[in-house]
Amino acid sequence: MIETGDFAFENRLVTAQELEEDTGTERGLRPLSLTEYIGQTKVKENLAIYMEAAKRREGALDHVLLYGPPGLGKTTLSAIIAHEMGVNLRITTGPAIERPGDLAAILTNLSPGDVLFIDEIHRLNRAVEEILYPALEDHAIDIVVGKGPSARSLRVDLPEFTLVGATTRAGQLSAPLRDRFGIVQRLELYTPAQLSDIIRRSAQILEIPCTADGAMELARRSRGTPRIANRLLRRVRDFADVIGNGEITQEIAKIALDRLEIDDLGLDSNDRRMLDMIIKGYSGGPVGLETLASALGEEAVTLEDVCEPFLMQLGFLSRTPRGRCATALAYQHLGYPVTQEISSAQLTLDTE
Repeated sequence: MIETGDFAFENRLVTAQELEEDTGTERGLRPLSLTEYIGQTKVKENLAIYMEAAKRREGALDHVLLYGPPGLGKTTLSAIIAHEMGVNLRITTGPAIERPGDLAAILTNLSPGDVLFIDEIHRLNRAVEEILYPALEDHAIDIVVGKGPSARSLRVDLPEFTLVGATTRAGQLSAPLRDRFGIVQRLELYTPAQLSDIIRRSAQILEIPCTADGAMELARRSRGTPRIANRLLRRVRDFADVIGNGEITQEIAKIALDRLEIDDLGLDSNDRRMLDMIIKGYSGGPVGLETLASALGEEAVTLEDVCEPFLMQLGFLSRTPRGRCATALAYQHLGYPVTQEISSAQLTLDTE
C-alpha cells in the first residue's frame, strides 16, 4: 500500500496491488483447478503436462517461478498446483522471512511433496537466500549450532518439496536463485473477453445479476487485470442496487464507472492528471521524473512504479534519455489537438 501525496494511491480502484477490501472476497472467487482457471492458456497447458509427469513419476513437481504484473493470478496458480498434486500449500512472502532460522522452521515442517509459495521472492534477504540454495538442489539445509570456536555445522535432510516463487520483478532475482527454478512461466495481461468471463463467473458466485454487456463494459476498463475486474464488480454492484434494479447492465456500468472517474481504457484521475501535467505544463515533454514528481507533489518512485507501467503499455507515455514524453495517442485520448510539430518532435525523440 502506497501512502503518499495528493494522489491518494492507497485508495485507487484501478491499482493491481492487493487492497484490504480484496482479501476476503478474492479467496472465495479463486478457482481450485486448471479447468476453472480462465486465461493464461499456454501457462495452463504447460503446467498440466509438468504436473501429470510428476504424478506418473510419483515425485514432487519441479520448482516453479511465476512472474508478471501484479493481480494476474500467481497466488491462485500456486493453490491450484497444490490442489492438483494433492498436497498441502504453505504461503509466505519474501519480506516476512527475515532470518535464516525463519526459513529453516518453515522447511523442516513441510511434508513430502508439499508446495511452498513465496510471494515477492525477489525481496528475500540474501542470507536467507543462501540457505535456500541447498534446500532446492539437495533437499537439505545446513544449520550452524553454537558460536565461536565451538560452532559446528549440522546438516538437516528435508522432504522433497516444490517451491513456487512469484515476483513482479524477475530482473531483480539473483542469477543463482533464478537458475534453480526448473519451470519458469510469465503471466500476461488478460483480454477483455477473458476478463468478461471472469467477471460473469465472479458475479455468479457472489449472486450478482450481471448481463453480458455489463460484464464487457467492466472488462474493458479493468486494465487487463482480474483483481481490478473483481474490485470494480463489487463497486458497480452498489450503484446497481441503489440507482438500478440490482442488475449490472452496460448502462449502469457506464454510469458507475464514469462517476468513479475510470474512463474507457481504465485510466483514472491520477493517470490523467500526470498526462495533463506533461502536456500542459511541459508542452508534452520531455520532462525529468524528479521534476514531474515535484510538480505533482508526489514521490518519483510512486510515479515510476504505479502510474508509468500502464501508461507505457497503452503507448501514452515514452521514456527517453531526456525525460518522459506524452505521445500523440495521449493527446488524442485526452482531447488535445495533435499538431505536426508534436508528431515531428515525438518521432525525433523516439529515434534518439
